Formats: sequence, C-alpha cells, structure tokens
Amino acid sequence: MITLVTAAGVAVGGSVTAGASAPDADEWSTSWTQSQQRSSGLSPETFQNRSVRVVTRLTQGGSALRVRLQNQFGTAPLVVNATTAGLSAGGAAVRPETLRAVTFGGSPTVSVPAGGEVWSDPVNLATSALDDLAVSFYLANPTRMMLHDLAGRTNYFSAAGGGNTTSDTSGAGFPDTHGWTYLVSAVDVLGPDVAGTVAGGTVVAYGSSVVDGVGADSCGAGCPPPAVFQRWTDTLAQRVVGELPADRQVAVVNEGIAGTTAAPACGAGGLDGISRLDRDVLALHHVRAVIYYYGTNDLANNCSAETILAAYRDTFARLRAAGIKVFVTPITPRPGYTAEQNARRAVVNDFVRAGGNCSGTCDGVFDFDTVLRDPNNPNSIYPPYDSGDGVHANIAGQTAIARSIPLDRL
Repeated sequence: MITLVTAAGVAVGGSVTAGASAPDADEWSTSWTQSQQRSSGLSPETFQNRSVRVVTRLTQGGSALRVRLQNQFGTAPLVVNATTAGLSAGGAAVRPETLRAVTFGGSPTVSVPAGGEVWSDPVNLATSALDDLAVSFYLANPTRMMLHDLAGRTNYFSAAGGGNTTSDTSGAGFPDTHGWTYLVSAVDVLGPDVAGTVAGGTVVAYGSSVVDGVGADSCGAGCPPPAVFQRWTDTLAQRVVGELPADRQVAVVNEGIAGTTAAPACGAGGLDGISRLDRDVLALHHVRAVIYYYGTNDLANNCSAETILAAYRDTFARLRAAGIKVFVTPITPRPGYTAEQNARRAVVNDFVRAGGNCSGTCDGVFDFDTVLRDPNNPNSIYPPYDSGDGVHANIAGQTAIARSIPLDRL
C-alpha cells in the first residue's frame, strides 16, 4: 500500500498533513523545523537504493512524535519506501532501544507529490527537551529531493547503492556525511511537556541568514568550528530549558533561509517572508509567537522603506489574526549599505521602535540592532561580534542576541 498525499494537503490512507484537522490537533507542538529552499534546487545527485539519516534537535520533548516529509519544490512525486526514528547515540548511531518504524496511514511507504507534504502517523517514542532525534529514510527508486543547505550539523548517507539501512543502529550503515537537511522539514511532539500548559507551545524564529545560522560556526582565528552550529535560536532554546519553570516551557524552532527578503518585490519569488508564511509558520502546530528578523536583504537589494514596511504590516497582521504574538527586531547594520540605504534603515527602525510595538502593529521589540552594532560606528557590527564578513554575527554575537531576549515575554 502507498499512502498518497495531494499538493492541497488531502491525505488518502489516513495520514495527517499540516493542513488537515485531527481530534488531538491542539495537543501537538512543533519542536524542530528547517525550511526547504528553492534557491538550492534539487539534490545535486540522484539517490537510488540508498538511505539518508537526518539528525534533528528537539527543543522540547513529549510522549510521542510525528515527522513532516516535504516535497515543496520538487518537480515529480517522491516515494519514500521506509522511515525510522530514534534517539541519537552520537554521530550516525542510534540508541537501539529507541528505534521505531515510522508509518504513514499505516503503511511504511508514502508518495509525496510535487508541491506536497505529509505528516507521519504518531510514533510512540518519549523524548525530552534538547534530545537529538535521528530520522532515517530509504529511497528505492531514482530520486532527487529538496533540501536546506545549512543543516548546522553533520547528517549521513548510506553508501551509494547501499540499500535500506534505516534500521541500522551502529551507524556503520551510514558512512558518508553531508551538511544539508533532506526531505525532513518538521518534527512535532505530543504534550503534556509542551502543549499541556497554558504557557506552552512553539516560538518560531523567522527571517533570513542571521536566523538561518550563517556565522554561527565562527569562533575566531585558530578556533576549530563547533560540531553543531551555535545559532542564537539554539542558545535561546537552551535558556528556556534551563531558566524557565516546567509550566512555562516553549519550543523554539528556526525557520530562517539565507538570502531571503521580507517583501516579494525585494528578492527571488517564492521564498520571501510573505510568500512562505503559510508553509513555514502558519502550517506548524501550537505556534504562540514569532520572532521576526527580516529586512537586511531588502535594503541590500535597494528596496524602499515603504515597500519593506508594507511587507511588515501584511505579515504582522496575518500572524496576529491567527492569534500569534509578533516580536520584531530592528534591521541590524551592514557596512555595505549606502547612505540612502542607511536612511531607509532608519525609517524602518523608527517604525519598529515606535511605542515599543511597531507603531501598534506588533507585540514587542527585541532590539538585536542595539545588541550587535558598534557603539563607535552604528552602521557596523561590534568587532568582537563580527564573523568576519561585516554582516553576520559570530558565536559571541549569536550568544549575545540570545541572552538579550527577555524570556518572560515568550
């Protein structure tokens, strides 16, 4: 049996898609995400009779989980022949007692059409906050997949033609490594650890490269890059777990895509903050708040302040209409901006800071601009926080951003 899921989100065979309702829908919270991105195109190679293992870090845990497989920008249906999930034992290894088969409408095989997605059946595996979950899938037929090209950690392939190694727990069945995230775009967990409390739910970081993690592997001259990128969202998730009481825990997920813009008119179509809002925020589960960090690329692409602000207002209104709080950062500095672009930046940032609530259109301001800018040169990043390109924060800067966020606002 193959479970079919239409591009419109209708499941044939009983699986649950992001657009479908379920009796327990309010009990699920999204605990990890990574957006698919058109700019990278399809996978550079064709997979056939081969397995892939993707490691995801759950920012909150639960009594069960489910996985979203996505073929958002694929050009043909994508058939997955087997899927497993289990807690990572480090590297490509999985703790044997945690390995679970993942099904879709009761079937191990699922077909996701071009432009479609599918959520798995619930998987009976208890998890805790900050657990690393390994999701493995087997592709029998020639397949090219969509990806996210900045995984922020090492993921794994079986050898070419290596067959179905999804049940391998030693890691030996996945000898090849890569730094991309294939096919898996979200993991939900079932409360009560997250959704069973009034304050629970999911906070989505939404934006471009500084959200995505560019710079988060930079720790200074002579320092070896960390095995796992230390994005500000990672540190924020750790702060939530370590500093908030059990009844105020929230998941923190990252929906950044490098190079994207707030407004459709300011960048490549299809991946701007307006066009992907439904897919990458509103289709997730139990979203309580969004941290919005957009505008740097709009200015670099010479968009006007009015165009950027129109995109802000549109996005904020749609989120708030869905009952989601919106916290916004002013646009951070970039030394390559012209005087005119910096003037536009000032207009946008004045709007964001006005009233502490984007002139009444958002719920609060998290001022990453103040955190990152050089006090002696406000159009540049503070040198100890600069990854070296003048645009992106290094690990110290990412940590400073995370520590500037007041947890009680979340």
